[in-house]
Amino acid sequence: MRATAESMEDNKVKLTVEVDETELDKALDEVVKEISRSARIPGFRPGKAPRRVLEARMGGAGALRSEALRESLPTFYARAIVDADIDPIASPEIDITAGEESGPVSFEAIVEVRPTVSIPGYAGLVATVPAIEVAESDIDAQVDRLRENDGELTEVARPIAAKDVVTIDLVGKDAEGNVVADVSDYLYEVGSGTIVEELDEALRGLKSGENVSVTSKMPDDTEVTFEVKISTVQEKVLPDLTDEWAAEASEFTTVEALRNDIADRLGRVKIMQAQFTLRESALGALAGLVDDEDVPDVLVDAEVNERLHDLGHRLENQKLTIEQFLTATNQTGEDLVASLRGESAQAVKIDLALRALAAAENLSVSSDELDEEIAKLAEQFSTTPQRLREQLDENGRTVAVRAEIAKNKASAWLLEHVEVVDEEGKSIDRELLKRNAGDEEES
Repeated sequence: MRATAESMEDNKVKLTVEVDETELDKALDEVVKEISRSARIPGFRPGKAPRRVLEARMGGAGALRSEALRESLPTFYARAIVDADIDPIASPEIDITAGEESGPVSFEAIVEVRPTVSIPGYAGLVATVPAIEVAESDIDAQVDRLRENDGELTEVARPIAAKDVVTIDLVGKDAEGNVVADVSDYLYEVGSGTIVEELDEALRGLKSGENVSVTSKMPDDTEVTFEVKISTVQEKVLPDLTDEWAAEASEFTTVEALRNDIADRLGRVKIMQAQFTLRESALGALAGLVDDEDVPDVLVDAEVNERLHDLGHRLENQKLTIEQFLTATNQTGEDLVASLRGESAQAVKIDLALRALAAAENLSVSSDELDEEIAKLAEQFSTTPQRLREQLDENGRTVAVRAEIAKNKASAWLLEHVEVVDEEGKSIDRELLKRNAGDEEES
C-alpha cells in the first residue's frame, strides 16, 4: 500500500492511497471466512460452504468484492494516515477512484487537520504566580489561631464588635407567620455569617439586653424575619504570647522557634502554590497568543463532548443523573454546555499553541522516544508494546501519541523559559522554586 498527502485550503489534506490487489485479496478471504461461518446454507455445515456457493448466494463475485472493500477500507485508511503522518480531526470524505470491480484499489480521502497557528512573541512570555515570601503578618495570623484555641470568653459591657461571642434567643418566621427557626441561649460568633449576613451587620454596635429584627431572603427566594434578643456579649481574650505559652501549646520551647517553624511551613505551602499556578499561568499566556478565529469548531465540539462524557461517567459512579446534577447546581443543560464550551475552547488553544511551539523549537520525537512511550502505555493497559503498536497503527492513533510526546516537550520548554513574576510584578527565581519543591518532596 502506498499513501501520499497533498495540502489543500481550509486546513484540509487530500490523501491518495493505492492498495495492491494482493492486499485486497487477503481482505476478501477474511470476508469469505466470516460469511461462511455465519451463513446457514442447506447441505453445508457452518464454515464449509465453497466460495462459489457464497458468491452465488450474495449475487456474484462483485458483491463479495464490494463487501470486502466496505470492511477493509477503514483499515486501509487508518494505515494510510499513519504512513503519511496525518492526524485528522474529523471524519474523512472517501472516494474510491479505481478497483471497485477488479485490479488494484485506489481511493482518495479528504480529511480536516489541525491548523498551524502563529504564536508571535512566545519567547518573551510572563507567568504570574502567588508571591513566595512569607510576610510577618502571615506568621502573626497563624500564631493568633493557635492562641485562639486557648482563648477564654470574658463578658463585656461595651457595644458588640466583630468576633465577639453573643448569647441570643432567635425566632424566625416566614411571610405567612410560620415559625421556621426557634433557638434559645444560642452562642453566635459575630461576623461568622453562619445564620444570615444581615444579622452580623445588625448586631454590631448593640449591647446585651437589646433586641434587633432582620429580614433576609433564603436560597429558595422566600423571606424570613428574625427576631433576636441579646442576652450576653463576650470577647475572647487570648493568652499572652510568651515562651511558657509556646511550650504548652506546641512542641517548641520558645515563641521564636514556633514562629520559625510556621514560617518554614508557610514557605513550603507558598512554593507549592506557586509551582501549581506556574504551569496554568504559563499555558494560559501561551494560549493567549492564538487567534480565536484559528480555533476550529470541530475541535471545540469534540472537547465539549469529551468533557460531558467524563462528567456523566463521574456522576454515574456517584449514582447521580445529569438531571440531578443540573438541579443541584441550579443550571440548565444550555448553561452547562456554555460553560464547558469556554473551557474547551481554551483547552484547544493550549493544544494548538503547544504544537506550534514544538514545531518552532524543533522539538521532534525520535523512534526510541515513541517506543518508550508505547512501552509505558502498554504496561498501563496490561498488553505488550508490539500489540499496542499494532492497535495504534490499525486505528490511526500512532501520530496522536507522537504529538502528545512533542506537546509534553513543548510544555517543559515553556516552563523553563517563561519569566516568572508575582502579582506585584516582582521577578521570582525559578531555581528557588525548583529547589524548594524538591525539598518538599524529600520532606
